[in-house]
Amino acid sequence: MEIEKVLKAYIPMTETAFYIILSLTEPRHGYGIVKHVEGITNGRIRLGSGTVYGTLTKMQRDGIITVFADEKRKKTYEITETGKELIREEIKRLKELHANALKYEGEFL
Repeated sequence: MEIEKVLKAYIPMTETAFYIILSLTEPRHGYGIVKHVEGITNGRIRLGSGTVYGTLTKMQRDGIITVFADEKRKKTYEITETGKELIREEIKRLKELHANALKYEGEFL
């Protein structure tokens, strides 16, 4: 899938997709992704295996991630260049969102 189509399909990203990609700073298997996301969100997000594997399958089909290794029912995933571009664009969008939230939050106090 070309990058423009990927960006259009994924941005704004769901929190699940965002954290799955964010957890792929190094190759990880599904359970490793679940534990990493749980850790970096202080337990706020606990991804179910169906959600994770469904999202991973879609992302793999769209060229955002790839299988790094496939050993005994344990696939290890890594991010592709397309996936890196996607997360950079989403981070840029979130920075703008955050800056505007800070700018206007006083109006709601």
